[in-house]
Amino acid sequence: MSTFYILGIDQSTQGTKAVLFDEQGEIAGRCDVPHKQIISREGWVSHDPEEIYHNVISVCRQVVEKAGIDRNRIACLGIDNQRETTVCWNRKTGQPLGDAIVWQCNRAKELCSRIGREPSAGEQIYKKTGLKLSPYYPAAKMAWMLENFPGVREQIKNHTLAFGTVDSWVLYKLTHGASFKTDYSNAGRTQLFNIRDLQWDSGICSIFSVPMDALPEVCDSDSIFGYTDLEGYLEKPVPICGVLGDSHGALFGHDCLNKGDIKATYGTGSSIMLNTGFEPFFSRYGLSTSLAWKVKGKVSYVLEGNINYTGAVISWLKNELGLIKSASETAELAGEADPNDRTYVVPAFSGLGAPWWRDDTRALITGMSRTTGRKEIVKAASECAAYQINDVIDAMRKDTGLTIMQMCVDGGPARDAYLMQFQSDISSMNIKIPAAEELSVIGAAYLAGISAGLYDGNTVYRAVSYSTYSPHMDDSIREEKITGWNNAIKMLIGNK
Repeated sequence: MSTFYILGIDQSTQGTKAVLFDEQGEIAGRCDVPHKQIISREGWVSHDPEEIYHNVISVCRQVVEKAGIDRNRIACLGIDNQRETTVCWNRKTGQPLGDAIVWQCNRAKELCSRIGREPSAGEQIYKKTGLKLSPYYPAAKMAWMLENFPGVREQIKNHTLAFGTVDSWVLYKLTHGASFKTDYSNAGRTQLFNIRDLQWDSGICSIFSVPMDALPEVCDSDSIFGYTDLEGYLEKPVPICGVLGDSHGALFGHDCLNKGDIKATYGTGSSIMLNTGFEPFFSRYGLSTSLAWKVKGKVSYVLEGNINYTGAVISWLKNELGLIKSASETAELAGEADPNDRTYVVPAFSGLGAPWWRDDTRALITGMSRTTGRKEIVKAASECAAYQINDVIDAMRKDTGLTIMQMCVDGGPARDAYLMQFQSDISSMNIKIPAAEELSVIGAAYLAGISAGLYDGNTVYRAVSYSTYSPHMDDSIREEKITGWNNAIKMLIGNK
């Protein structure tokens, strides 16, 4: 039996999982539980922060009991989280002032339009934060909360208001209010953090009317964020010494630590990240510039493209259209579909993300013929993830001039053999898929283990093994398919 274990907590869009890692970095146990997706009549997406924290404690206890280990062998915790989802609470009482606004939610669309009409506001925001003005980011969500959540103004007067991404909320609760902190990877995604000066930007906070004393302390990603006993479950509190946004956790978990390394996470949406090294690289093609992390006192930067709907499209096929009973059916159905069918699904249910950034569009299905049926629609819905990711990769190639020949991938859809081969073909690159699915929490846990001096960063990654897909599609076919996709995009946004 391992002499120690590291507990990783992955708080994601659909649920929370706890994963135990032994002294070799191998997974020793896993438990997960979903939380409710609260969808309003307007299509706004919310989560209950109290439910999320309850589930954090529940899965941590469950994984220890299921693995049958001595709970006192847990040495430290690492946390990764759904990033832009935003929580507002009373720092004195710990009570949320409303439901968390999920990263997908565009309820702050009109607020962003209003801010965008102010002279040079959008340009100032981008130059300082690396992020285009969008309701996607927490800054606009916080501003919306200020205008719409009851009791917020009173909290400002009393200096008890707390704004944070989910990591800050979970840290606050795990430490019984002792820790109101976040890390650089999460702070850099709020659209309030100056990624050059490495601090909250007073000018940007003023644009969104967000009081700076309501924001958490920003700490190195491998620092000690506090101690927790998991609500009395552990005999002695253990340190929380690794925190990363989920996509950053996956980048770290893939060992993409050097300039030019790239990964894509397939989840509800998708994040494609390219490590650009120690200096920020600002995109000309619709990508975001973010902090990867700050580790061992040094910051690294990434170019990133975020897509709202990839895995969620498969959920739409199942839950709204009833075309499949489970996500596992899609690979077989897509493989049986007519390969010459020219149906495209553009899943702009709440607008288009990178590299287009158009929140004024809606989804469409185009190119259907009389012979298009269930299998062809499933095929098109599956392929749309690869097309969207390829748009981001193409922008990265144009921005950096790098020859990107290989990409690491993770997330549930990475188990879909049809999708992975299609991604390799349409992007003309090798696709590396880890045997483990939990790359985000692997990154957070490995970072915590390295921070605590329990893992050797040069050897722990040997615990992750990979398989590879290589491109086989003829260039002429690939170009024809991409042209069809681009025409579908133009139907939505025109030639802009």
